[in-house]
Amino acid sequence: MFVDKVLVTIQAGDGGNGIVSFRHEKFVDRGGPDGGDGGDGGDVVLQASRNQNTLASFRYQRLLKAKSGEAGGKQRKHGRSGPDFIVEVPVGTVVIDEDGEALADLAEDGEQAVIAVGGKGGFGNAHFTSSVRQAPKVAEKGEKGEALQATLELKMIADVGLVGLPNAGKSTLLSVISNARPEIANYPFTTLTPNLGVVDIDSDNSLLFADIPGLIEGASAGKGLGDEFLRHIERTAVLVHLVDAYNEDVASAFKTIQQELKDYAKDMAKKPEVVVLTKVEGLDQEMIDAKLAELKTVIPKGSPLFAISAQSKTGVKELLYAVKDKVEQARAIQAEQNAEKEIPVYRLKTDDPAWLVKKTDDGFVVTGKKIEKFVMRTDFDSEHSVQRLRDIMRKMGILHQLERQGVEPGNKITFGDTSRGRPAVGVLEY
Repeated sequence: MFVDKVLVTIQAGDGGNGIVSFRHEKFVDRGGPDGGDGGDGGDVVLQASRNQNTLASFRYQRLLKAKSGEAGGKQRKHGRSGPDFIVEVPVGTVVIDEDGEALADLAEDGEQAVIAVGGKGGFGNAHFTSSVRQAPKVAEKGEKGEALQATLELKMIADVGLVGLPNAGKSTLLSVISNARPEIANYPFTTLTPNLGVVDIDSDNSLLFADIPGLIEGASAGKGLGDEFLRHIERTAVLVHLVDAYNEDVASAFKTIQQELKDYAKDMAKKPEVVVLTKVEGLDQEMIDAKLAELKTVIPKGSPLFAISAQSKTGVKELLYAVKDKVEQARAIQAEQNAEKEIPVYRLKTDDPAWLVKKTDDGFVVTGKKIEKFVMRTDFDSEHSVQRLRDIMRKMGILHQLERQGVEPGNKITFGDTSRGRPAVGVLEY
């Protein structure tokens, strides 16, 4: 079954906890702290693979979860880190988060992207030993691994996209020029899923064609098969727009598809096009010329126009060479545009020290990546760990800001942004 869009839950592994331990051996006086650190949680990594051509396997595997790190041990033993969970997806898979932002675009075979980062393991008490603190009773909890819901969308990687009304001859043409064997019948909507075919132009050149299920007027509003499969031609360099010669109004047929492309995405209608009048084997030259003249009044300026018969292969060879030239031109322009767009993007580091204190009806809310990280690693059941957190807040100036805003004993301090329904990272009583 062809599946090109799925919703999955991605969960990286949690970090293992550090432990509080003291060396106890016969004849060893005051052995000192020897609690080991926890191991790091595994990342969730997506990897593009040409051996995959559909997202069907994710219909039954909606949770992508990496293993957590193990807790530290006595004698300063470090917990084992969780292995990365590598998931193979088809080449052309795009990962989109809940806010609609693209997290990764895996367009090449073997390309990898870390979608969720595993939590760091917590430090054991041996880590906190110093000249002034020789018997620390503090150990950190492991950080939680990143978790999110994401949509995986498959956008086929093809050079050329075949578009047109149902029964315009797209599948027939693909079957003639490539090794693809799409279903062909004399009724609309024969093609229910996209088909790919490799087309050998000559001994040195080949192109990948994508046949998209037929569109009708109103497809962008969900009529017919809707515009569900148009994502598969977003990456194509050139569109080959097929128009059935037996259509009573070929100009109207062409404009219908152009409008649907525009309604789906404005850039789609601007793609380079080659317009093709199909099924001309049953028409005389005068009728063909009249149909071509009608199409010339509506097609974009500079778009090549051909009349072909896939059955007799009339005009097919000339069409393919014209498509090859168009693809080369489009790829060259695209390469120039991509080079101009390569501007470095600077982002805040994950350990950014900035923080913010906000007074609310329930108490106070403290946000900031660095302080939230410390909170996640704090064991609130341990008095020593909580006191360490208070010391960190004092050194960062957070306690001073709380006092300036009128904090009183017993007030609740919530850590983390909970404005969008997200759970608090931790809660502390002042």
